[in-house]
Order: sequence, then structure tokens, then C-alpha cells
Amino acid sequence: MGGVAMEEMPLSALFEEARKIHLAASESRADQDVVRKGCAMLQKCEDMVGKLGLFSSNETKEDISTNNLKYLLVPFYLAELTEKIKQEDRIPIVKASYAKLKEFFSFCEAMELVPEEELEASSRGGSAPPADRRALKIARFKRQKAAEAKLLEIKERKERRGRSKRAAALSTPVESGEEDIPDDDSEEERDAWLATINLAICKAIDLLEMLKREEEMLSAIKEKQLKDGEDVFSRDALDDRTKKAETWHRDAAARVQYSRPAQPITWRASVSQGHEHKHQPLIFGPASIVNGSLSTERERMIAQVFQPSHRMPTMSIEDAGLTEMNIMNDWQEQTKKAIEEATTSWHNDRPLRRKEEDEEDDDEDEEAVMKARAFDDWKDDNPRGAGNKKLTPCG
Repeated sequence: MGGVAMEEMPLSALFEEARKIHLAASESRADQDVVRKGCAMLQKCEDMVGKLGLFSSNETKEDISTNNLKYLLVPFYLAELTEKIKQEDRIPIVKASYAKLKEFFSFCEAMELVPEEELEASSRGGSAPPADRRALKIARFKRQKAAEAKLLEIKERKERRGRSKRAAALSTPVESGEEDIPDDDSEEERDAWLATINLAICKAIDLLEMLKREEEMLSAIKEKQLKDGEDVFSRDALDDRTKKAETWHRDAAARVQYSRPAQPITWRASVSQGHEHKHQPLIFGPASIVNGSLSTERERMIAQVFQPSHRMPTMSIEDAGLTEMNIMNDWQEQTKKAIEEATTSWHNDRPLRRKEEDEEDDDEDEEAVMKARAFDDWKDDNPRGAGNKKLTPCG
């Protein structure tokens, strides 16, 4: 349905079409184009209601005709559809939806449709004690359930009346309880719209609290980002960075096909040969574009995106092979030297050890002889019993 067709539609048809879009968006996730189309229709309905002057500030719900009651829901439907619009900056959407809900609530208050306890709670603001807030939520939940039950009852009554009319048209027996159903469509329609408005008031109050908290959180996050100096990257900048990364990797893959392969390493290679290969760790993701020019903490965090979870190698395979060769050659030289020293000392040191053992044996024998001679001389100088003269009878 184009813009010209929307301009030509009457208010009732335009409202019904917008209400169907609202119902579909409430029951499931609707497409964003459909949601924006529904918002445009409801804005058109709002303009037409204002031009026709269907409502007045000095009227109450009893003064409003049944056919015009449904148009009280235009700001509520517009607020709910606006809240479902998705865009990067969420704060304007929340503010627009909140303003429409306040408009709906104020108009229902003027029409004496809002309960007294809700008006008192709204005048107090958020200063009510927790027990009163809990009791108010319970009462609101009961009113919501009563309105839903009322709408379900009216719907079932209409279905029964429809079955009764079809049965009468076909001249078939009708079910019990369906014979004498009064035809009060206008009264039922008024009750249905009043129940729908009461249900919308309960939902609007809950949605107002939710949107207020969401706006406070989004404002706090935005202030913190501005305070830290970390402005959000635009979508165009991120797309441009992604294209640069894809181009770099595609060119690198093309260069690999024509680059010279590395020379193979053999065990005949001399360790003294110069090796000038300097290995650079691979860099993935945005860090390959930034090339180390990281000026802010956010850029450093972005440069770490898509980095491997493991540590990158610090040397190439060629460097590792040369290091292993050096270690192996050193080990072979040390082993060869140790074997030569062990073999040489085993052959040359054996006569020397024998000579030293013989000299040690001769020294030990000479010492034993000298000790025996000294003891014999002492016994000659000190005969047995020479020191006990006082114990002898002739002493």
C-alpha cells in the first residue's frame, strides 16, 4: 500500500490496518519495514483524529460515542510500535515512545478512565514504600487479568451468536444455551473497547517504568563513553576496515603462488654458514591494518580481535634446525673428548698407580721396622719389674 493509497483511506479503515500490524508485531517479531509502515499509519490516524476534533478536554468516557472509543488507543499503539524500531542510537526511540505513553495516560486521566490508586501513585512518583508498590502492582495485575477475561468472554459470546445465526439460517437444531441470545452488538462493542482501553492502561504504566529505567541506563552509558573519550566507531569505518582486511589477505594469498620457496635444510649444511632469516610472527585481523599505530586503548583492544589463542613461534623452522645442529655437534665433540680422555688415562696411568702403590707399601714396612726397633730399645732400658722396688722384701 503506497503513500497515495494511505492518504485516500478513511480513518476507520486506516485504524484497522494499523491495528492488525500492531497485533502482528506484538505476537511475533515483525519486519522493520512493516513496523515503520504501522507507525506511519498511526501518525496519519493521529492527525486525522485531531483535524476531525473527535475528543474534547471537557468530555468524559460517557460522552464519547462507541464508534470513537477505539481512537483513544492510537497513541498507545504508536508508542508500542515505536519502541520496537531498531536503530543504533536507542535513546531517541525510547524518548519518543515514552512521550506517546505519557500522552495516552494523560488523555485517559482526563476521560476518567484511570483508577484512583494509579493517579495517587503517579502523583507521588517513586517515593512510595515497597509494600505499597507491591500492592499496587498486584491490583494492576488483577485488573489486567479481569480485562483479558472480559475480552475473552465477549469474543466467545460473539462466536456463539454467529453459530446461532448460521444454524437458524440453515434451519438446523441449535445447541442449548444459544436459543435466546439477545442482539446487543453496540453494548458489547462498547464494553469490548472499554476493556481494551483498561488493558492498555495497565500495560502502559508498566511500559512507562521500563522505558524510564532503560533511558537512565542508556544515558549513563553514553556519559561514561564521552567521559572516557571512547567514541563509538561508525558503521562505515568498521566496514571500510573489514574491506581492507579482506583485500590484504586476498593479495597475500595471491603472492604466495609466485613467491620463491625456502631452500631445504640438509644435515650436510655447515653450521658456520650465515643465516639472515628473521621470522616475524603472523598477525591476524585488524592488527594487520593498524600496523602497530595504536594510539588509544580501544584501538589496542580492537587489534587483538581474531588473534590466535596459542602463542606464536619466536623462530622459523630453519632457525630451529640450525640450533638443533649446533647442539648436536657440541654434544658429539664433548662425547668424543670424554672418550679420548678416558681411554688415554686408562692406559697411561696404570704403571704410575702401581709404582705409587709399591712406594706406599715400602713406606709402611719401613715404619713398622723402626717402631719395632724402638720398642726393643725401650725394653732393654726398662727391664721387667724395675719400677716396683718398694714392694720387694729387700727393697
